[in-house]
Amino acid sequence: MRREKTTVMSALIAAALPVSAQNRFPKPDFESGYRYPDLHYEVPNEALWSAVDIILLAGMMLVVAWATLKRRRRAPVLIVSVVSALYFGFFRSGCVCSIGSVQNLVLAMVDSSYVMPLAVFLFFILPIVFTFLFGRVFCSGVCPLGALQEIVNIRNYRLSKAVSAVLGIIPWVYLAFALLYAATRSSFIICRFDPFIGIFRMGGDVGMIVFGGLLLLAAVFTGRPFCRFLCPYGALLSLFSRVSLRNMSITKECINCDLCLNACPVDAIRPPFENRVKESRMDGVRRLLAYFVMLPVAVAAGAFGMKALSPSLAGANKDVRLYEQVMRNEAHPQNIQPVDVEVFFAQGGTIEELSERRAEVGRQFDAYSAIAGGAIGLVVGLTLIGLSVKRTRKTYEIDGAACINCGRCFAYCPQNKLNTTT
Repeated sequence: MRREKTTVMSALIAAALPVSAQNRFPKPDFESGYRYPDLHYEVPNEALWSAVDIILLAGMMLVVAWATLKRRRRAPVLIVSVVSALYFGFFRSGCVCSIGSVQNLVLAMVDSSYVMPLAVFLFFILPIVFTFLFGRVFCSGVCPLGALQEIVNIRNYRLSKAVSAVLGIIPWVYLAFALLYAATRSSFIICRFDPFIGIFRMGGDVGMIVFGGLLLLAAVFTGRPFCRFLCPYGALLSLFSRVSLRNMSITKECINCDLCLNACPVDAIRPPFENRVKESRMDGVRRLLAYFVMLPVAVAAGAFGMKALSPSLAGANKDVRLYEQVMRNEAHPQNIQPVDVEVFFAQGGTIEELSERRAEVGRQFDAYSAIAGGAIGLVVGLTLIGLSVKRTRKTYEIDGAACINCGRCFAYCPQNKLNTTT
């Protein structure tokens, strides 16, 4: 009986192991001629699951495009949001993620030894293609992070235009740092600091889970705080959405009832200015000229500032950290060496070789930090210019760059109801 219990327990443990697990330690090499029994268990086809992911990704974006551009209905978008949160979020554990795929692309561009998986590339490029064609249909509810925020949102407290513009710079800064650390082979910070991955996987870093919970709490009262003020991939999609071939419209004949403005959760509807007091034309021209003159200054200041910070930023690279550990150990030898230092010397590493690697990383950080800083300066300058531009509108219009195709405005527009019922 005891032997049978042991056999059953062994079988249960073997079944509980992940299908992709590998032996952490080699099997002992018996000299007695003992032969290990063959283990047979079904291994799921990851290529099949990747194909399912891609098909669902494209299919759900098509559904959103059809619902928002053709049918002007929000219900299909909400259904897609629920499906995405359940499948891409909880079932697939938030990976593969289009948001983090931009890091894989940059790494593949700078490191010839890294081959970007096809599924990851498709997750990166398909939302961009669909955004160029139909607007930000990926952000509406196909992205599991946006879907989760969409599901919990019940109120929309509006932020001032100035506050939203300042917070809107953060995703670009986040994107610049993400590309910097990916290009220098230091870290995938988008994946590391994903606020919802712990919620989807129901475990992980406590701090990030708390942060994700706070973002969801904020999403109850204001529309998509992560998508608007943190998501680096959303910032990238906003560029393609500006030149989208077909952006969403609320209705064909606007009557300026103001209902859609209050319904939009992401402040993507621009009101008319024709009845507002305007400044003189010359004052506006002077201000714009001043901002355009300051734009190169902002770019140069950003590049210089980030390059000055590059030695500190390089501390995130593993080779730089190892070099610092080795030099501290050389300066103050200890009986028990840090594990990384011990492994480095055990593998035959030399200080000269490590110093060369550290110097190469430093040169990369100098170059890429300057580029990232210049890009941040450019975003700040263009944001100021965008805030100063005043364009006369006769009706309410959708800002294609900010609109996430959620379809909330459809239900509030009386003209849209009239058009869809006739």
